[in-house]
Amino acid sequence: MPFVAQQMVNALQLGSIYALIALGYTLVYGVLRLINFAHGDIFMVGAFFSFFAAAVLGLPFLPTLLASMAATALLGVMIERLAYRPLRHAPRVSAVITALGVGLFLEHFTLASVGAQPRLMPPLIASAVYQAGPVRVTTVQLVIFLVALLLMLILDRFVNRTLTGMAMRAVSWDKSVVPLMGISVDRIIALTFAIGSGLAAAGGLLYATAYPVIEPYMGVLVGWKAFVAAVVGGIGVIRGAMLGAFVLGGAEVLVAAFLPSTYRDFIAFGLLLLLLIFRPQGILGRREVQKV
Repeated sequence: MPFVAQQMVNALQLGSIYALIALGYTLVYGVLRLINFAHGDIFMVGAFFSFFAAAVLGLPFLPTLLASMAATALLGVMIERLAYRPLRHAPRVSAVITALGVGLFLEHFTLASVGAQPRLMPPLIASAVYQAGPVRVTTVQLVIFLVALLLMLILDRFVNRTLTGMAMRAVSWDKSVVPLMGISVDRIIALTFAIGSGLAAAGGLLYATAYPVIEPYMGVLVGWKAFVAAVVGGIGVIRGAMLGAFVLGGAEVLVAAFLPSTYRDFIAFGLLLLLLIFRPQGILGRREVQKV
């Protein structure tokens, strides 16, 4: 039992990181009905922005977090403006191919800029261990969970309790009617990309803090797993993305604890397959009914 409790602490750490990245997928899908397959690479760029702020500028944890979130949010807005907005009325497959192309561009641009050598993230959090009965919690795990929880609560309140969040939900419901209410659809969509990219940057910093080696291809597998988490919870549902991330994080950690670690990816994508078969709308998603 103490062993399982310790693994749950590890699952909270991993699930918190997945949740911040999964929220970007679900926000963009909720507003545009677009799967931003470049989002995993935006997470990677956010991690490198964090590395630059910490290792080159020497910033402590909180300024590094804010600076990387701001820089990556600006990157997300630029990607939406240059790559996705011209294709808004194009066939959906064009946007999907463009998203994959943007991801490849970010990977190889980063590779050409910083090189293929993995970079070691400098420690930004003082190392300490707290004992709660048989469970050990490090300061890194505590900070990761608290920062992720705070950002998720802020996002949930923003989307559900503010006028701008109401506008985002309105755009998600019917983009054609929203301009009649004096709301700029372009502004709301750009804001959605900024928020999703900023959260991915926070996930990048927390990931680099927990697993302090970063490289240009780190976003590929992590991005796909965050996408799986968003689908498991219900793509387009904010609280569903959070729930799916912790479900996936828990499944991966427990599998690695009781089975060979090579089964982790099999479990992640097997979970997605089973869910698509038995509940394709996700845990908290609703089945959409189309009238024809």
